[in-house]
Amino acid sequence: MEERKKDTIYELDGTVPLKKALPLGIQHILAMFLGNISPLIIICGMLQMSGALKMTLIQNAMFVAGVATLIQLYPFWKIGSGLPIVMGTSSGFIGTAKAIGAAFGYGALMGASFVGGLFEMVLGYFIKPLRKLFPPVVTSLVIISIGLSLLPVGINYFGGGSGAADFGAVNHLAVGTFVILVILIAKQFKGAINNASILIGIVAGYLLAIILGMVDFTQVVEADWIALPSFMPVGFDFNMQAIIAMGIMFIATTVETIGDTSGVANGGLNREATNKELQGSVMADGLGSVLGSIFGVLPNTSFSQNVGLVAVTKVVNRFVIMTGAVFLILCGFCPKLSALFSVMPQSVLGGAAVIMFAMILVSGIQSLTRKPLTERDGLIVALAIGLGVGIGNVPAVLAQLPSWVGNIFAQNGIIMTFVIATVLNLVLPKDKEDPKQIEEA
Repeated sequence: MEERKKDTIYELDGTVPLKKALPLGIQHILAMFLGNISPLIIICGMLQMSGALKMTLIQNAMFVAGVATLIQLYPFWKIGSGLPIVMGTSSGFIGTAKAIGAAFGYGALMGASFVGGLFEMVLGYFIKPLRKLFPPVVTSLVIISIGLSLLPVGINYFGGGSGAADFGAVNHLAVGTFVILVILIAKQFKGAINNASILIGIVAGYLLAIILGMVDFTQVVEADWIALPSFMPVGFDFNMQAIIAMGIMFIATTVETIGDTSGVANGGLNREATNKELQGSVMADGLGSVLGSIFGVLPNTSFSQNVGLVAVTKVVNRFVIMTGAVFLILCGFCPKLSALFSVMPQSVLGGAAVIMFAMILVSGIQSLTRKPLTERDGLIVALAIGLGVGIGNVPAVLAQLPSWVGNIFAQNGIIMTFVIATVLNLVLPKDKEDPKQIEEA
């Protein structure tokens, strides 16, 4: 019986046959593929970089994300969490990257990313003495704010992609709704169909989009079959202003990674993340970002959409995720395969993203309510969510303050939620335990 339990996708190190693991691993890659390349597409367009360099960077982004995911899955020294965390190009850096790229050039952006990644590794190394800043009430609120901040992203995907000329068109809404319905139907089954429900929904939605004439395969036809990832496609330029700006953002992404790591532990393993896992996760973030800068791509961090996927499927097996990481690396050697995924309409992913992002929120709520909320904790929750998420949704309220305040706190509600929850947790007096109340509870 014990052996049978170990031979399962629901155990970190259970033995899983390749034919069962591969589709579940690819499911994770489909969930993050567009999110992994979108930041580069945005930055390359803004800086008017050549089409050839853009395709090179997209190809490199696949390779780096796969390698960084392997580092998370299989730790060495103190680097890597050993948890089913998928890594990818972070969209959280887009605002800062735009500003640095426009002012100092792409080389300065890569130089600052390299230094910032090293800085995050240092932060990760000293995470244990800082753990008292992250009790369950704080990490739960970070998970909740991650879910809340991603919901608009999911809806933008659902409508066809933010800024799309046909955003909200009936065909996009139909495809997104179809994906949701397929996922809901697949979740009613047991076994493989249930576990691969997100993948089944995305594939079905992609086929429908092709039938409706929503897919242009020109990029796929023109892309090469085989090409090596390009080492140092852009030279480094070390600019102090750029390094300081990116350093601030790396502090912010450390907070998000702590939330993602806690989300995976809570949503997939039904427990809190350990000090060692948090340390390894943050340090792997830093190393992934260093590696990313060497290959000319933006910082690599844990992907919240995959945290949501773990919460939906409960599939936590490292070998399963490893097959997805290897597939991602192979995409880095096959531009045609990368192009096949990159032309997929965003509304296909949108149907799945809405469910996955909402499940991150549910995971955070479950973590928060494991124990009855005291009056003190309730006040922390109210203010952290009220101000943090509220300001994240109305960033204009910070427009009159120095620009650096907006750059840190107005990007989304995650950082503000964390800061408020942490400060209140440190300054508010602890509740005195009332034996009567404990007995009644």
